[in-house]
Amino acid sequence: MRCVIARFPFDLTKSEVEQSMEGVSPEPAVGICATVGGRVYPVKQIGQIITGQDRRDFTAAEVSRALTRLGFTCHEAAAARPQEPRESSALPWADSPLG
Repeated sequence: MRCVIARFPFDLTKSEVEQSMEGVSPEPAVGICATVGGRVYPVKQIGQIITGQDRRDFTAAEVSRALTRLGFTCHEAAAARPQEPRESSALPWADSPLG
């Protein structure tokens, strides 16, 4: 399928993308990600590998649009939220004689 990324046309197939990503360690999931071969990759990493271009040359939206057309699942990475401290009903020092 012909996909345009960074104003350049690429003829890509799903199997070619999967083959290109074999053996590539996924970077930490940030922003828009895609699942390729059971692994979750940032779409910018996939775009760099399949096009050979610098990541600054294209947007995540361009690559995710192309990957979606090829049949891959794209999604927003789960943001790591800081955990709020939980309130405890029994404070460890509440039973101490210093009270």
